[in-house]
Amino acid sequence: MISRVAVELPTGPTSVSVADETPTSPWTTLVIAHGAGAGMDHPFLVGFAAGMREEGVRTVRFTFPYLEAGRRMPGPATHAIATWRAVVTAVSAATPVWLCGKSYGGRMASMAVADGLAAAGLVYLGYPLHAPGKPDKPRAEHLSAITVPQLFLSGTRDPFVDPHAQLEEVVAACQDATLRWVDGGGHSFEIAGRKRPADVIGAELAPVVADFLRR
Repeated sequence: MISRVAVELPTGPTSVSVADETPTSPWTTLVIAHGAGAGMDHPFLVGFAAGMREEGVRTVRFTFPYLEAGRRMPGPATHAIATWRAVVTAVSAATPVWLCGKSYGGRMASMAVADGLAAAGLVYLGYPLHAPGKPDKPRAEHLSAITVPQLFLSGTRDPFVDPHAQLEEVVAACQDATLRWVDGGGHSFEIAGRKRPADVIGAELAPVVADFLRR
């Protein structure tokens, strides 16, 4: 079901698109945000969400306000955090609610939880620890303050987490975090020499995430 959720931004009220899809007898709920360069209907996220529903998980995808407004670049982090709050508040669930995001969307979820947003836990599909080639400017200062479980899924060829030891150290410093490497995967988990549609790539991550949520 596609609907809209009202969001109060510092610049005024707006609303965002939300796709709420529920399998029979869901045992948990996963709210999913897109990366900086693509919306909630990107094939990767659509495939991932479909894979999660195959695992019995209700999925709720949404779009950040900057894309709703037709802009290409993300707005202030405060806007993304406000959007996360509005969407999670709008999700009426009898099951635990987990937050998940591709790259930018996951980082914004972590900032929202560090800012006090309640969630069962966090799942990062390619956490952007730093800009490619700039490991001296990590985006991790808030992660160790998060108390709920965190799952980091990262490709071994992802330039946003190179060197790998830096991400491993960040995860080790968290209170309850797990790191899973996807061998040969890039930032979107594509593997050189192994051509697969983006929706298939996304769906293949679902069993790993579902196993983590079940723990």
